[in-house]
Amino acid sequence: MRFVWTGLSLTAISLAPTPAEIVQFSLRQWQLRDHAYRYDLWAAAFLIEGWWSDDGLTDFRDGHISLGRYWYERALADPDSLADHPAVRDGGDVLIGNEDFNQVAHRAYQRLTGEPDGLNEALEASPEAGPLSAMTKPAGTRWDVADGDEIRRRLPRLAGIFLD
Repeated sequence: MRFVWTGLSLTAISLAPTPAEIVQFSLRQWQLRDHAYRYDLWAAAFLIEGWWSDDGLTDFRDGHISLGRYWYERALADPDSLADHPAVRDGGDVLIGNEDFNQVAHRAYQRLTGEPDGLNEALEASPEAGPLSAMTKPAGTRWDVADGDEIRRRLPRLAGIFLD
């Protein structure tokens, strides 16, 4: 199995995935999610989606991954660049958050094995999951997202869409 970025998401390419391949897909998704576990992206999520919670940030990071490699890497380099995304730049009722993307591997594993919690058990048994489960707080410096001046200074283009 190999993982490729398609127009919409990280996709596992396999005609008949094995449980081990689904575990590898889930681990890669977890790695990408952890790389995006940062306060600056959390602030961008707050502006775009309008709330500040761990669950909301998890959904946002999954949605961020599902936007594709270009937007994923661009937003990691500069969270304010999400202002250029077509779904964001018009400032409508947009949610990047995608809770369903978090469930793709779980559903595939269950369909293949018939085990409802099988993927979680396989991930817990994987030595590759150890470093991933160690992340307990976002990276970077936390700052006050309720401070409009600070938001405008750090994320000027997103602030221009959502605050002004």
